[in-house]
Amino acid sequence: MTRPSVRSVTTTAALLALTAACGEQPTLTQSGVPDARPGAQAVSLLGDTLTPPTASPETRTRQMEQLADAWDAYARDPASADAAIWYGRRLAYPGYYRAAIAAYTDAIGAHPDDARLFRHRGHRYISVREFGAAIDDFAVAAKLVQGQPDEVEPDGQPNARNIPTSTLQSNIWYHLGLAHYLRGDFPRALSSYREDVKVATNPDMLVAATYWLYLTLRRLGEDDDARAALEPITVDLDIIENGSYHRLLLLFKGSLPADSLTAALNSDDLIANVTVGYGIGAWHYVNGREAEAEAVWRRILESPQWAGFGYIAAEAEIARLTAQ
Repeated sequence: MTRPSVRSVTTTAALLALTAACGEQPTLTQSGVPDARPGAQAVSLLGDTLTPPTASPETRTRQMEQLADAWDAYARDPASADAAIWYGRRLAYPGYYRAAIAAYTDAIGAHPDDARLFRHRGHRYISVREFGAAIDDFAVAAKLVQGQPDEVEPDGQPNARNIPTSTLQSNIWYHLGLAHYLRGDFPRALSSYREDVKVATNPDMLVAATYWLYLTLRRLGEDDDARAALEPITVDLDIIENGSYHRLLLLFKGSLPADSLTAALNSDDLIANVTVGYGIGAWHYVNGREAEAEAVWRRILESPQWAGFGYIAAEAEIARLTAQ
């Protein structure tokens, strides 16, 4: 098989440079697959070294098989931006975030006008707590898609109905808003989430955008606008995968009691756990119950799912409280 030798060498060099601060990392083998489990990928906002949790043997096997397939597709067509995107995505799912960033960086050199590459690299900059770099990438992506028709973004991990629920533009605005929110820059987060709501074309996109829009408005003291943002959120929305956001919005609206979310907070679905946990903490916080909020957020930080957005948001809140 013909291998993109120059590009793979470039990617490996970029990987080593980008990960120097996080300790020794696995290198990319000739097959394009890391030669060891992911090591430390980031330093948390509280100063902790972050290493991806160990997946089950079944999950690890599936992820590595998918990664090998993605590399094969990339090796067959190294000029393909699609192949580079999937290679980066498959690197990230098992926790090789730094390698994914390096792969996207390599591909951006060949495709500097492809907004998708900036969108995906920005996502992984959020994972490793480099919010400024993420904002820069999403800002570039937003400019590149300005005036262009939106496009559905395929799922790397399909939902129960195998129906993709997000689009390129919704993901750009969603993640740009999140990066600002995590930095505590709520005015800029508000601008992004207003754009996100505009491009929401289905209930799943709507609840995801509205969740962060509502919390941002409450942090800015815009309570009337926050209540107005909840008006389209009803119990009977046909939600495919963003059930946690939907239930939290119903809690914010007063249509769902807080104790109805307890099961999700204690479920085996750890991503749902940190998502609901952050939302309950934020609900306490914006309603003046700061001690309760801090207790819930600190509980989230006991989870191993440090790449989840709910975890990162809780970490950012605790970092701000600690600084105060």
